[in-house]
Amino acid sequence: MDVGRQEEQVVVEKKGKKKPRVLCLHGFRTSGAIMNKQIHKWPDSLVDKFDLVFLDAPFPAEGKSDVEHIFPPPYYEWFQFNEKFTEYRNFDECLAYIEDFMVENGPFDGFMGFSQGAILSAALPGLQAKGYCLKKVPKIQFVVIISGAKFAKADVAELAYSTKIDRPSIHFLGETDFLRPHGEVLLECYENPKIIRHPVGHTVPRLDEKAQKVMLDFIESI
Repeated sequence: MDVGRQEEQVVVEKKGKKKPRVLCLHGFRTSGAIMNKQIHKWPDSLVDKFDLVFLDAPFPAEGKSDVEHIFPPPYYEWFQFNEKFTEYRNFDECLAYIEDFMVENGPFDGFMGFSQGAILSAALPGLQAKGYCLKKVPKIQFVVIISGAKFAKADVAELAYSTKIDRPSIHFLGETDFLRPHGEVLLECYENPKIIRHPVGHTVPRLDEKAQKVMLDFIESI
């Protein structure tokens, strides 16, 4: 191939390179619009590496939202659970709702989740691999987990984590986050998880230069 044709092929390949398309699952009793604002605390140079789609959960909040003093309503929840997080209500309906949205609006390459949305996002690759959900959509390629944890219900946990998940993953762990110990355990469910540790609590954190580099390296890897 001559130099001119080779350069032309490189230009075509660069033009054809698409951003990873990511379905974003917000926290408990918040919304897609709220998560959009939370993620945009990150530099535009980083956020613009993704094609982000923010979905509202299927069920209106059944109680008080912890963000009422920060963000306006409406607020939603993905499913309901008991105090020990061992029993769920509307869980299968939630999974069907996510799958229907992906069929109608996809394809999507991966998930980004915060809090309840992170718990879901982290489990979905394992549940999909076992044929429990997301049967009508392509295989999930990666996950971004912000303040995540494992499902505690035995049958869901068996399906989601009994085999190590071999999808690329990056996990945000806050030093004062009440879910951090559970997020540490979640790391064991993934092959070679990437980790960003930050000094704050249960929130989508701002990213210092070191965290930005880790995140950019993760994006390049996927």
